[in-house]
Amino acid sequence: MQRTSRRRFIQNTSFAGASLILAGTSASGRIFGANERLRIAVIGLNGRGKSHIAGWLEQDNVEIAYLVDPDRDVLNARLKDLQGKIKGRFTCKGITDAREALEDKDVDAVSIATPNHWHSLLTIWAAQAGKHVYVEKPMSHDVAEGRIAMEAQRKYGVVVQHGTQQRSDAEVAGLHEAIQAGKFGKLKISYGYACKPRDGIGVQSLAKPPAKLDWNLWRGPAKVGGYHGNLAHYNWHWFWKTGNGDLNNQGTHQLDVARWALDTDLTHPVRAMAIGGRFQWKDQGETPNTMFGLAEYPNGQYVFFNVRNVNYDGYERQVENEYYFEDGGKIVRDEYYAKGSKKGEKLSLDPGKVTPGGNWGSFVKACRAGDPEMANGTAADAHYGCVLGHLMNNSYRLGEQLPFNAKAGRFGDNEAAAEHFGKLHEVMEDGVGIPKNGEKYTVGPWLTFDPDKERHVGAHAKKANALMKDENNAGFEVPTLSKV
Repeated sequence: MQRTSRRRFIQNTSFAGASLILAGTSASGRIFGANERLRIAVIGLNGRGKSHIAGWLEQDNVEIAYLVDPDRDVLNARLKDLQGKIKGRFTCKGITDAREALEDKDVDAVSIATPNHWHSLLTIWAAQAGKHVYVEKPMSHDVAEGRIAMEAQRKYGVVVQHGTQQRSDAEVAGLHEAIQAGKFGKLKISYGYACKPRDGIGVQSLAKPPAKLDWNLWRGPAKVGGYHGNLAHYNWHWFWKTGNGDLNNQGTHQLDVARWALDTDLTHPVRAMAIGGRFQWKDQGETPNTMFGLAEYPNGQYVFFNVRNVNYDGYERQVENEYYFEDGGKIVRDEYYAKGSKKGEKLSLDPGKVTPGGNWGSFVKACRAGDPEMANGTAADAHYGCVLGHLMNNSYRLGEQLPFNAKAGRFGDNEAAAEHFGKLHEVMEDGVGIPKNGEKYTVGPWLTFDPDKERHVGAHAKKANALMKDENNAGFEVPTLSKV
């Protein structure tokens, strides 16, 4: 498809854009003080984008200057809804190309709620334009672009806050401060779950993109080939070129919490692996609906992770975190269990350090202070948490098919990993009803990772490093580190 330039796009849509501008006061007559008002462009208006709009409207002296989406129907609907809420208090312009908002010197920040494949590039572009960034999880779609986004934040000094809302929870912060202080002994395993019921997505044939959608802008940096109805507007999550599966979708929240509890001087794990599959659905989705992943850090601490999306009668939803200590104690559902005890003690801890105001208000405070470290979930936090998921996913993507049984995992002498995978397998076999004969697990290799160089080493390194950075479309290239 011929690439649409931003100039041509603006020319082609200038009439439509003009008709969507909301009534309001002129720039010189706004009631907000110039030093206090924050003007935000919200990019991506379906799903989480609606929450972004609502969150910014709750903040004092915050204006939504632009709404941005490549689907004109979605854009029109959000503009109409916003107009009814703001009642002329400020002016908002509707556009489909975010670069127009980035070129506006009066825009202070961007709020990114696009599909995953856009997150890093928009974060980098915004930093280069001097705009603060609130970016939905995951900040990166692959390892390399996440590093570049983090370095862009450092170079340009803007605030970047990751959309991992639990970073704004003082109780979670307090728990992790207590763990890191040794209150429960040495942490051995930090365990996250992203187990929520989902269904298959069927199969959609290649088709011409609908007239309402600027397909070139929707896909942007992602080389996804042709359009089909399972991409726009939600099921892109389950394709590798646009999404990261539930491990780095819902799971990004619990992965981030799991890594947050580890010793504070850690960055990346030194090795990771995953086992799972896409069972029962028989659809065109690529990412697993069942996964057990684990990663080991240089100090011997582990992160375990569990994805379980296949629905069944009696399904137990688990979107939570657990903590296991070297002395046999554990924290499960806000209760501490001493070694061997079946009775938990309710936790009573002091709140931890966070910037107040929740995830929206804390970002506004950080922007007004011009202090990136005030963000609840900085660019560095985002990068290290996302890479944890990327490494597990990469192991899965390099996996081989082995028979569906409890011994399929390759955990060596890690008895805890075998035990927790066994629990997942039992659910899939007895609860979901996966047959013992005929089904296969995808069993990923152990991938060894150099945390400093952010490269795979050792066995499987060549294939694993090929997954570190996706190829981009012309005009939407993520810049190299030297050019950021």
